[in-house]
Amino acid sequence: MLFLISTHSFGQVDTLQQLSLPQFMQMVKQFHPIAKQADLIPKSAEASTLAARGAFDPKLFYDFRNKFYDDKNYYSLGNGGFYIPTWFGLELKAGYERNQGNYLNPENSMPDQGLLYSQISLPLLQGLLIDERRATLKQAKLYVDLSEFDKINVLNELLYRAGKAYWDWYLAYANLKIHENAVVLSQTRFEAVRKTFVFGDRPAIDTVEANIQLQDRIINLQQALMEFRTKSLLLSTFLWIADDTPIELTNKTIPTDIVKDDERYFNLNVAAIDSLIESHPSLMVYDFKIKQLKIEERFKKDKLKPKLNINYNPLFSADNLNLTYQNNYKWGMSVAFPILLRKERGDLQLTRIKIENTQYENKGKRIELLNKTKASINEFSNYKIQIDIYTKNVSNYERLWQSERKLFDRGESSLFMINSREMSYINAQIKLNEIINKNKKAALETVYSFGKLSVNY
Repeated sequence: MLFLISTHSFGQVDTLQQLSLPQFMQMVKQFHPIAKQADLIPKSAEASTLAARGAFDPKLFYDFRNKFYDDKNYYSLGNGGFYIPTWFGLELKAGYERNQGNYLNPENSMPDQGLLYSQISLPLLQGLLIDERRATLKQAKLYVDLSEFDKINVLNELLYRAGKAYWDWYLAYANLKIHENAVVLSQTRFEAVRKTFVFGDRPAIDTVEANIQLQDRIINLQQALMEFRTKSLLLSTFLWIADDTPIELTNKTIPTDIVKDDERYFNLNVAAIDSLIESHPSLMVYDFKIKQLKIEERFKKDKLKPKLNINYNPLFSADNLNLTYQNNYKWGMSVAFPILLRKERGDLQLTRIKIENTQYENKGKRIELLNKTKASINEFSNYKIQIDIYTKNVSNYERLWQSERKLFDRGESSLFMINSREMSYINAQIKLNEIINKNKKAALETVYSFGKLSVNY
């Protein structure tokens, strides 16, 4: 990884010789812009929680009103203090009030020194057990946990696309090496046939046939090289370095040899698959969404209760704090209740529909993941069997080709036969590469279906 970190400008990486799948995936996970966007999801959730906690912050306030007309002070009203909302719906308030003026409203009359007061407000019905502030904060706390699973889902999707691009690049490289070898073989044969023609051992038409074979192989090589370059460019879309700079692979960058897959996910019984699917981050997201909707449902149900709020304010003279509060206080009560409750009942029904809809989505997603996982495990196993079978076929095709070469070198075979055997051997190698590619993609699909790609790499 150090050679990439030391590269600080857009361009081509000429020092890299081999790129393994784990190394590539680590680079994607660490430097790709989408991966960095995924890191912002939990931070956004934490910011939302901080904002929700702000609803319980103590607040300072001050209100002043004055009317002065015709050189007369009609009134001066001043009121300041602090206000503390609490988690249990109880609200505490304390302050200092001083009112003066020639035409002061009698209800605002007080001693010249002003009044110190405190206030206790409590909802007795609606808002006693839950209110909008508490519901918002509870949902924000759940969103912090939910955001971690959202992040995992984003990374899994990114690594899945990157992994498929890597195996397509690997296939293009493997086929390129086969075609390069085919051109070398054809070039060598063409030179040998031409020499034998010069010495009079072969007719001139054999040189024409050998040259046609060579030209066909060169064309196939050019197509394979074009395919490799295309796949290299597609792979480069996932390659970035630390300073958010994209990098581009060159022909000098090649994949490493295939290593054996970690088969811990491919030898599971049905119960184990069900258990792993239940912990899939996509399903965990649905679980947290349902929990958030349950909190919303509880809040909507509370809105069906009547509003009954009481306020009690002990009063104290600013120059005499020993006044008994039994004879110096204000209190009040407010009651409200919609007769038909249509808005409240409608909001509650909509929330319950959201819960039911999310539960159906959760069930559908679970079955989708379960079937996708079983299908990918089945594909992996079948392609693994095909690899074993076709590896033997490639070996047999090679034996036929080697045998035909010996006959051709002794002059006991024709150019057509040796070319036919060689093409069968080349096509068998390409076919084997395609099966290996499908096997690796099935393995990638399986780990992706379990939601474990971001954990494995």
